[in-house]
Amino acid sequence: MDELYCVHCGRTVEQCDAAACRNARTSLEPPRFCAQCARRMIVQVTPNGWTARCSRHGETASRSHQV
Repeated sequence: MDELYCVHCGRTVEQCDAAACRNARTSLEPPRFCAQCARRMIVQVTPNGWTARCSRHGETASRSHQV
């Protein structure tokens, strides 16, 4: 149950197409899926950064958005 998931496509790390999910464009985007459970996250983008919230694992934020 310690499986990790891609935060951009939601597939397991082994199934993820690294070329499509790990490039310059996606490195600037907020995560869309939880890395722990692959659930779709609620993402809010602001001028100062972003926050992403998983219903089971809580909230994560960009470095510029953390307090």
